[in-house]
Amino acid sequence: MSILRALCLTLLPTGVLACGAPVCLVDPDSLALTRVITFDDIHSGAGPGRNVDDILPLDGAVFGERFAGQYVAAADTHDQIDGTALSPLTLMPGAKGQNLSVVRFSGNAVINGYGVAGYPRREAQGEGAIAVLFDNDQSDLSFHLRGGEAGVALVTFHRRDGSVIYRVPIDPTGEFAVGFARADGTRDIAGFILTNTDPQGLAMDTLRFGKPADLS
Repeated sequence: MSILRALCLTLLPTGVLACGAPVCLVDPDSLALTRVITFDDIHSGAGPGRNVDDILPLDGAVFGERFAGQYVAAADTHDQIDGTALSPLTLMPGAKGQNLSVVRFSGNAVINGYGVAGYPRREAQGEGAIAVLFDNDQSDLSFHLRGGEAGVALVTFHRRDGSVIYRVPIDPTGEFAVGFARADGTRDIAGFILTNTDPQGLAMDTLRFGKPADLS
């Protein structure tokens, strides 16, 4: 077992019933998921990465900064998302230079959120919000955190009507995968937003979602 895998298992509860909340932080390997987005096939760049000022549609999900009705309230150099998402849930990009970048390092590509300092400034890299809107509602999902330095991240889950299902903190952050599951199995996660106050910022890699048909 790798050091990262061992760390992940010490941080995450092993079952959905362990948390007693609407959305539980779970071992990602416990989830049967069929869809994968890795970002490796997207044009990317080193350093600050390739700047993306618009929403980024991929197979099964679209990436941006926030949802319509919400706004950015900066916490120092980090994005924090306030306001009420409108119905139906609609993805929005950030301001120019404050949305996303696709960064390639160590042979793979990741999605970076850019904070209020703006692209390509180092203090903005990984400090912006990353919002994801699924084509179809989900009950379970997972993704990899990249670049975490023992800070704090927050994942806010939304229904298709914009209402908040639950907010799940990740504390501390690090280089590992995290899994999430609706405690009652309801398939109503239309999208989520990842924000952080990590000292080095965070990136996202390898988003997994979609249950097999016989488990739907």
